[in-house]
Amino acid sequence: MTDDQYDFESIAVGAGEERPQADTKDVVTPIHLSATFGLDSAGYPEEGYTYTRHSNPTRDRLEDRLADLSNAARVFAASSGMATVSTVCLSLLSPGDRVVAADSLFGGTKQLFDEFLTGFGVEVSYVDATDPENVADALGPSAELVWMESPTNPLLKLCDIEAVGELTEEHGATLVVDNTFATPYAQRPLDLGADVSVLSTTKFVNGHTDSVGGAIAVGDADLAEQFGFVLRDVLGAPLSPFDSYLVARGLKTLPARMESHQRNATEVAAFLADHESVAAVNYPGLQSHPDHDLAARQMDNYGGVVTFELDGDGAETRAFVEELDVFELAMSLGGVESLVEHTASMSAASLSPAERETAGISDSLVRLSVGLESPDDLIPDLAAALDEV
Repeated sequence: MTDDQYDFESIAVGAGEERPQADTKDVVTPIHLSATFGLDSAGYPEEGYTYTRHSNPTRDRLEDRLADLSNAARVFAASSGMATVSTVCLSLLSPGDRVVAADSLFGGTKQLFDEFLTGFGVEVSYVDATDPENVADALGPSAELVWMESPTNPLLKLCDIEAVGELTEEHGATLVVDNTFATPYAQRPLDLGADVSVLSTTKFVNGHTDSVGGAIAVGDADLAEQFGFVLRDVLGAPLSPFDSYLVARGLKTLPARMESHQRNATEVAAFLADHESVAAVNYPGLQSHPDHDLAARQMDNYGGVVTFELDGDGAETRAFVEELDVFELAMSLGGVESLVEHTASMSAASLSPAERETAGISDSLVRLSVGLESPDDLIPDLAAALDEV
């Protein structure tokens, strides 16, 4: 299937998907749970299936569809989002190399950079990537890898991927963009100049809070070969067949879900922005967001995550999130159900107070993953909890 043969929505459902199960003509790719596959003769075959860690029919179908949706030459489905981060770093970095990274990153990524990579002699420099000039100043002649998130977790900052891509190409560095919050439906980093795109399929791509996984999208064949070797042979962390089936199922409704996420999140963000108990709201879809113009140019959808600063202290903020009813108090995001977290004590708990302060994560920060419930239920839930603060 060629990328221009079908629209995104049709590819997500499976239009043009090859169906190797010709005898049964399954409309949905079945789950191939076998750990190993029989051979016709002794020796290692040049094609076909041998062992599920190396390749599996269910996972292959998912990777093919994600590649089409990402405009990528190859996609590798991994056992978690962090497995994708680890795979890329182990594939591309050696002792003495230098990484330039956005100063607002997923906590797990920052932990890997600060506690693992630096221990192996890799230098990591953090910059405010909302201004490409800051990236240019940090690159210098020696940076091998540039790591961006756009939008970032949890402050929803954006970077100009196209501008940063031009800089990394000029300096010979590899640009990686974490596309978890946007998904390929809203943003395709490879089209904007990134060399690699990673994401957690656990979040919006799967969308049902019942699978943990990740994906690496790459446009270069040599990079793809490196990633495949490290993910499958070194780390041994490809996505399981059952999880591959779940993610492929989730992909079918990704466009419809992202439109509903955006619609609900826009209403929730507008409500919060007008509430006297809210000090600030972060959502790229609001015109007040500092990167709104960039979001409108770079993204096709503003996503379903809203974060805000409560006009109160940490204790009041924890009391607020515990008061909510429709919003479930839980970590993670991107599912059909609405979730809320007190970021400082939950997903950023592994960071020290000083690290959280540097990252802009205050004790009053709340992250909402706005799901598919009616906004007529979501907004009153927020209003009632705010009235108790």
